[in-house]
Amino acid sequence: MAFDTAYLQNPHTGQIKEAPLGFSWTMLFFGFFPPMFRGDWKWFGIILGIGFLFAIMSAGFLGWVPALVGAFIWNKSYLDNLIGRGYKLKGTGSGNFERVDGIVGYEVPRLESV
Repeated sequence: MAFDTAYLQNPHTGQIKEAPLGFSWTMLFFGFFPPMFRGDWKWFGIILGIGFLFAIMSAGFLGWVPALVGAFIWNKSYLDNLIGRGYKLKGTGSGNFERVDGIVGYEVPRLESV
């Protein structure tokens, strides 16, 4: 479980998405399934493809390595992807908006009501 959650909303469609912040335990334990369930097809393909290659090269022993590496970087990448697609920060689980800015390294666009 990540240490906080950012809630982002698309101002055009009103769709709200949750973006966990921090280490991705679900990526660590379930590999390519979390990106698949969230519709993040880029990371689904990366983790599945590299995991498959590592498994083939090591007779199955190293197929988990991409999930371990992805667990450290995927949540930030997912948040960046949502922001790039036009989503704006609506709120966080802790109410600390600066934490989200610190994680991505820039000021995240916010909805006007925030």
